[in-house]
Amino acid sequence: MITLRQLEALRWIAELGTFERAATKLNMTQSAISKRIQELEEATGLCLFDRSQRGARLTVEGARVIALGQEMLATRDKILDMKSAGRFPIRHLQLGVTELTALTWLPRLITTLRATYPGIHLLPEVDLSRSLFDRLLEGTIDIIVIPETFFDPLVSSIRLAEVQNSWMASPELISHQRTLSLEELGVYTILSQGPDSGSGSYFSRWLRTEGIAFERELSTNSLVALVGLTLAGLGVSYLPTACFRPLADTGQLRIIPTKPLLPSVPYGAMFRNDRPTAFNESVAQLMLQVCDFSTQYRR
Repeated sequence: MITLRQLEALRWIAELGTFERAATKLNMTQSAISKRIQELEEATGLCLFDRSQRGARLTVEGARVIALGQEMLATRDKILDMKSAGRFPIRHLQLGVTELTALTWLPRLITTLRATYPGIHLLPEVDLSRSLFDRLLEGTIDIIVIPETFFDPLVSSIRLAEVQNSWMASPELISHQRTLSLEELGVYTILSQGPDSGSGSYFSRWLRTEGIAFERELSTNSLVALVGLTLAGLGVSYLPTACFRPLADTGQLRIIPTKPLLPSVPYGAMFRNDRPTAFNESVAQLMLQVCDFSTQYRR
């Protein structure tokens, strides 16, 4: 007998490239997922993988089976995504965010998701935008919240917010309040986020359009590290204005007026659009309701 679980195992092995990755995705042991494939081969009388090759390479018959199986799995997912009494069924959700979301509204999001989908198994992860986007393309994560700086035809994005940033520095480094041009700002060491950071990539592109290349720049992929370096007076950095305004209000940092102003950074909830997306779209709409980058989380 052919089962949907067998077809699901086949789909993830083919997509992720190895039995081990598919087992991790499905929260199974490698031996269990191998057993499902063995049972599927016995039920169909077909050899689904070319075992003379390294890795999980489908045979011609295996490719045909997975094409037919995708239709069955898509139908299954559509049925499961039908709301029952206004709720979706219990399921896993692998969620990826960057540091800014983790520092601000991630706890509120988790609380809301648990209240909306009782029994949901959440797997939240905090990582760099580039890494999260790559994992979304690989199929090892379901939905991510990052700046809209990486794009692919397979990925849909729902705009959540636009985050305004400001140049900030220790008052010991810059004591005056006058407005600086970007050229004048370049006198100081510029503390920036690296290319794997969504906001770092966004501002790097913007500075190039302004014709600016800072001579002295210290880069880090960590927002928390960037704040620490700025507080220590090691340079001038761009930081989310509302989130870190309390540091300016208490005199630990100074907001540096500049001309032109930094552009706001668009953040989106991103998910694959080549699969049934009703659940992920619903999660994205919840994100839109609770999204608030303005303050660090406090109970």
